[in-house]
Amino acid sequence: MAQPVYEKDSELHAVEHSYREVRRKTENICAPMHPEDCTVQPAVFVSPPKWHLAHTTWFFETFVLKRWAEGYREFHPDFGYLFNSYYETLGKRVARDHRGELTRPPLPEILAYRAHVDEAMVRFLATERSTEPEAASLIEIGLHHEMQHQELLYTDIKYILGTNPTYPVYHPEAREDRPGPVGERGDLHVNGGTAPVGHTGAGFSYDNEHARHKVYLEPFSISAQPVTYGEYIEFIEEGGYRDHRLWHADGWDWLHESGVEAPMYMFQKNGTWVRFTLSGLLEVNMDCPVMHVNFYEASAYAAFAGRRLPTEAEWETASARFSWGQSWEWTGSAYLPYPGYMQPKGAVGEYNGKFMVNQMVLRGASPATYPGHSRATYRNFFQPPCQWQFTGIRTAALQNSLKQT
Repeated sequence: MAQPVYEKDSELHAVEHSYREVRRKTENICAPMHPEDCTVQPAVFVSPPKWHLAHTTWFFETFVLKRWAEGYREFHPDFGYLFNSYYETLGKRVARDHRGELTRPPLPEILAYRAHVDEAMVRFLATERSTEPEAASLIEIGLHHEMQHQELLYTDIKYILGTNPTYPVYHPEAREDRPGPVGERGDLHVNGGTAPVGHTGAGFSYDNEHARHKVYLEPFSISAQPVTYGEYIEFIEEGGYRDHRLWHADGWDWLHESGVEAPMYMFQKNGTWVRFTLSGLLEVNMDCPVMHVNFYEASAYAAFAGRRLPTEAEWETASARFSWGQSWEWTGSAYLPYPGYMQPKGAVGEYNGKFMVNQMVLRGASPATYPGHSRATYRNFFQPPCQWQFTGIRTAALQNSLKQT
């Protein structure tokens, strides 16, 4: 006679399944890369794939196993120094711009490190102690932390390969182009008034999505679709990168210092606009959402169109009425704590709170985003000059009436 599966046993099995699935996906993302690809760091903001593989492992070893798993044996005493990212509470670490110098430990040792930690985590996940609230919370954060690094892996891999003059293919089926639905262009009109913002209900969310609160919005309109490559190329060809009136002062300075004349990875070849993608160099699809623009470019385009970027409250309020997820969309909102935000105690409190300055909020998701992170309240954030993420544009404007479609 079959033994009954108790609720606690099912819960433990589900967490183990999620753990194995997330960890496997990280390694699958790196699988098409050669060992030489996994060590290079062509820019400060790019981390080598080998470092991502190790750092996401370090997170589980440091926050879960060392504290909660009885008898856990640390893999290597130097790895805490090598693969800590930014946690001041946990001590010294290799500077971010030196991660590409870590030719040792070699990739096989990093994979052995992952196997060592995975084996210990699976054993721990079979114990009652893994279900204690604090331990369970750290495990959940660790999984979502790795999901975020999977998105970063795609963007870092693209930069690594995109700076190679031969434009090597990461994977022939890694398509990024996803045209928006037909017949949904134009504006959506939203009534003003009080609107709730922030995460609510069941399911995982990050601390920066809390606390849910109310904001007052003037009546506004927001584009039903993000800006396409065709629309953005019109901005380029009509002199958008040469018209100082469209740009913030910081953006104008960045433009002249960088010499940029188009979104990252996009250029003209024999009179045709092409762009580098994870599946190689392709002709630009004019109907697809533009990607790899920074906040300065997004703001300048919005000004060119006689509009502006939406605030993150406007975006969240209207998001149920338009399609999103083709690219992260810049907002006009600074990345700041919500009213009532409480930063968690300890090292894990450094995850979001200390970055709430000098950055702008992005909303939505991208082709590289883990599906579970595609929610309307998710707050991504980057500095205004950043282009290497899958970032795009949606525009907005105030309305003079309360008309709503």
